[in-house]
Amino acid sequence: MGRFNAGIAFSIILTTLFLSCGTTNKVTEAQNDELAQDMTIESELSLVFAGDIMAHAPNYKIKDFDRIWRDISPLVSSGDLSFANVEAPVADSLPWSTYPQFNMHTEYVEAAIKAGFNVFSLANNHTNDQYLEGIKATKKYFDSRKGIYACGLKDKSGDPLSYKIIEKKGWRVLFVAITEILNRNDFASYIDYYPSTEKKRSQLIEELKKLRQESKCDLFVLSVHTDEPEYIIKVTENHKKFFRQIIEECRADIIWANHPHVVKIFEETEQKAFIMYANGNTISAQRTNPQFEAPETARDYTGEGLIIKMKAGKTKSGKVILGSYEPHLITTYITPSWQFVVKELNEDFISTLDRAEVTNWSKYLRERKKLMEKVLAGE
Repeated sequence: MGRFNAGIAFSIILTTLFLSCGTTNKVTEAQNDELAQDMTIESELSLVFAGDIMAHAPNYKIKDFDRIWRDISPLVSSGDLSFANVEAPVADSLPWSTYPQFNMHTEYVEAAIKAGFNVFSLANNHTNDQYLEGIKATKKYFDSRKGIYACGLKDKSGDPLSYKIIEKKGWRVLFVAITEILNRNDFASYIDYYPSTEKKRSQLIEELKKLRQESKCDLFVLSVHTDEPEYIIKVTENHKKFFRQIIEECRADIIWANHPHVVKIFEETEQKAFIMYANGNTISAQRTNPQFEAPETARDYTGEGLIIKMKAGKTKSGKVILGSYEPHLITTYITPSWQFVVKELNEDFISTLDRAEVTNWSKYLRERKKLMEKVLAGE
């Protein structure tokens, strides 16, 4: 049962309690009616959270970028707001570039937008891979896209923390995207960059408190590109503690973290906020050589990702409740023609591979699915 249904059930229980006490005065009935109305959801907003959109050479050498997203577009486009982290500058004036200094072109992002993504984090360790030219080109492109929301870059060096107020279906969503890590410090003052020091974290918390108070938002979503080792599945105690501090002091509703390129757990907190510690790679070519005979190989975890769809509900009084959520495992499949495409990692896809007699992949992904389910279970 989702929390929306639970809320309605809770109001019914309260009604029963009032009646069983034999209380029939009008004040009590009015209070009970008011409580029942307050627990009734009047509007809903659906949210989809993916992970990192990367562009290694095998990704951008594909001829049809739409092909990357074709199979998961229904899932992505089912969200009123669908979030992803763009892990590269987006500069058409510069050549495509793979690791270690990325650059992608606008048509690559346009394919993701066509698939349904409409909210992007731009603050990560690769944001300034192409220096100031890349930062300015990226911001100019996203600022020019109507109906697309992006955060993490500043208009001028040293500007305050940037943010977006997204108005959708009568909702006001505050979106902030920061990074704790950069691969180089060049032009860091143009990026929402908050190193993981005590001083900078205290500064961030004070700024987020002020934003939350002044924005009059219904929902506050914070993207954090974390300063932690890559390819490690375990959640750090440091970030567990820090994220809870942000939730308690800044009243963040959703913290959406990324960086390690592998999937980590997600959880609800005692305050009914939601934390995603890492959704892994949504698209990349970090797994170019799947270990079919050893699917548990550490590097192979970079080939899977997580997409979480959730609902938020708003009551008549304006109270916001985070409702049901659906985790969807995804995988980057390499076709026989060497195209890297995203698929849902489920029995339907694996059975399709079986029928097509692509047995190396079907056997491998069946084991990868089991391994990923253990990750989500915290095992």
